Amino acid sequence: MNLSSLILTALAIGIAFGTVLNTTFPLAIEPLDRYLLAPVGEGFLRIIQFVVVPLIFSSLILGVNKIQGTGQVGRYVLKLMTCYVMTSLISLCIGMTVAVILQPGAGMTGLEIPDVTRTVAAPDSIKWLVNLIPINPLGALSDGNLLQIIFSAALFGAGIQLAQAEAMPFVELMESIYVISEKVLSIILYVAPVGVFALISSTIATQGLGLIVRLSWYVLGLWLSTIIMILFYVVVLIGLKAEPAKFFSSLKPSFFLGFGTASSNAVLPMVLQNMQEGYGLRSEIASFALPLGTALKRDGATILQGFNAIFIAQIYHIPLTPSLLFTIGLSSFLVSFSTPGVPGSALITMTTVLSAAGLPLEGIAIVAGIDRLTDGFKTVLNVIGNSSNAILLSRWEPAQPVEIAPDLAVAPVRVPEVRH
Repeated sequence: MNLSSLILTALAIGIAFGTVLNTTFPLAIEPLDRYLLAPVGEGFLRIIQFVVVPLIFSSLILGVNKIQGTGQVGRYVLKLMTCYVMTSLISLCIGMTVAVILQPGAGMTGLEIPDVTRTVAAPDSIKWLVNLIPINPLGALSDGNLLQIIFSAALFGAGIQLAQAEAMPFVELMESIYVISEKVLSIILYVAPVGVFALISSTIATQGLGLIVRLSWYVLGLWLSTIIMILFYVVVLIGLKAEPAKFFSSLKPSFFLGFGTASSNAVLPMVLQNMQEGYGLRSEIASFALPLGTALKRDGATILQGFNAIFIAQIYHIPLTPSLLFTIGLSSFLVSFSTPGVPGSALITMTTVLSAAGLPLEGIAIVAGIDRLTDGFKTVLNVIGNSSNAILLSRWEPAQPVEIAPDLAVAPVRVPEVRH
């Protein structure tokens, strides 16, 4: 069995095991989750995060080095941001439209609706933008702040191109770090099925499938919005003649790992491998666009923010006026670009949307329990959206024969597919 089949099997067994625990052995849930499932799942996430920062930083350095000139780097960023804005607006409209049509919060019964007792001021967006600039690049690496890592890598990449031959030892170091990180990743992926099993079984055992029944319209709406957005990307790939069948087949391991971990950051190393080795995306595009998209591009979070805000407004019987819908849309769009790629992060940033729209923050408690059961689908959508936007850039920036100085040439790194 290859890795994707093993992870899929682990997902299925984990869901079945968690369901049996939740329905038949409720007294065993707490000790099993506390001493076995939760530690194993958290340990797996941590060991993947261990390799993310060195892999992404070295990949970005090498990717920027392959892009000739700071003007071309700026052009790449501008085109990617154009794609991100357009596709994020589409995902936002899909999420809000489905919420308005389905009305998942109207007539909701069987739930304890918290009383409104407090409001929180929205964070300062100017301060957030300033904080994208790291004081110390090593601090950005140690904190795992992807946006600051990208900023640092871009500056280092510009410095390498200006330094020319004198930067060669540093480039060789980055290439070594990249190769070593890929080899470490191949070792980590051998335990991926165990980690995925622990994560999904812990979620199902503690949350229970009964919660999905009580919030069935809510879950259905999120799933429907996700499927519509995925179909949109399928149409885009068909229009680009980008071989959608090969695209989805190449990313199968990333889909299963993303569903199990619910973390865009954790699945990024595998996405890089799948898109370069499996799909054949140009290395300079993949190493630059995919990390940037992981830090900024969150179709799943965009859908969730707008959908949840409308759902909470319906729960508390707040009229959906045009001004309220505009505020929800604008704040959801902006917040989606600052949502961390870790499980449950969209719920944390949702306080900004609710505060901006004047909606009760207590509504988050209603959807908090179900979020982990839907987080995996959002992560899969994030992977599809990020990879599709990278393909858009590759079509927008066709490959051109470029003369690279011999002292800065970097040999392409090939990573063998991990199989069992």
